[in-house]
Amino acid sequence: MSDFATRLMAWQRQHGRHDLPWQNTRDPYRVWLSEIMLQQTQVDTVIPYYLRFLVRFPDVAALATAPLDEVLALWAGLGYYARARNLHRAAQAVMSEHGGRFPATAALLTSLPGIGRSTAAAIASFCYGERVAILDGNVKRVLCRHFGISGFPGERAVEQQLWALAESLLPETGLEIYPQAQMDLGATLCTRSRPRCEACPLSESCHARAHGLTASLPVPRPKKAQPQRSAELLLIEAEGTVLLEQRPLQGIWGGLFSLPEMIEGETPAQAALRYLGQAPQNWEALPPVQHVFTHFRLQIQPWRTCLARVPPGVAQAALRWVSREALAQLGLPAPIRKLLEA
Repeated sequence: MSDFATRLMAWQRQHGRHDLPWQNTRDPYRVWLSEIMLQQTQVDTVIPYYLRFLVRFPDVAALATAPLDEVLALWAGLGYYARARNLHRAAQAVMSEHGGRFPATAALLTSLPGIGRSTAAAIASFCYGERVAILDGNVKRVLCRHFGISGFPGERAVEQQLWALAESLLPETGLEIYPQAQMDLGATLCTRSRPRCEACPLSESCHARAHGLTASLPVPRPKKAQPQRSAELLLIEAEGTVLLEQRPLQGIWGGLFSLPEMIEGETPAQAALRYLGQAPQNWEALPPVQHVFTHFRLQIQPWRTCLARVPPGVAQAALRWVSREALAQLGLPAPIRKLLEA
């Protein structure tokens, strides 16, 4: 066994995390759910979502048979909504293609929607004891710093180098501890900023610490100018309800309910005519809302009006009049929910 793995596992037994809600289980459904939720999301944010999700969907069969709207409603606020859509699709695939049982190897697990190599390895390792390497963001950071790996980890050549290194470090035994040890070290000590090198079990052999490179490793993603986009949305109310539109599955906020969107060059009245078949003239421009996505910034300009009656019909199947009380049961993007609550 490598000295790297030995020291890491000894540290984890004494100082690692042992009481997270998805630990101390070999249930692949629970491990899978946590791994998907934890992608690009902090543990403290995930825990309440994870617990609520399990109350409503205690097993893969419950998730597979649930309406996608309900899944998205429980996911709303976690972001990266493709994860929720793939979660739902993968649950259905487990039921229809695997008899309700998760595949037992990392190679087979990657055939399920939304499960990449590292996520598959985590499930296979924690639940089935398969000897496979994981390579999430925390592990990449630990390896880059300890072994002095330069280059952005998202580049194909650098990532391949990290995979080869991760596989070479795998211990022969202790596979139920080692993956967790790597993730715990990255999450609690070898953090992105202000790493606690003095408490790290690997500090004596760490290249980054020895050469003063902890702030520059791993190499960050090359910066690009973040484009600015804009959207004008209609907030139309009538008799205690608000008009919502379910967005297409592809694109931002896929499958979530949002406010109807205007086409460039339209006035609010023209857009309302297209959606409702009538063109109210009394519109109020609400304060703009800024929302930051991973690759761009979105400025939302809401236009509000109030109708005396709910119109007898709407022009599109994706539209729905929703009462204020029922908004909590729908998947709404965070800025739209905040706007409606305001």
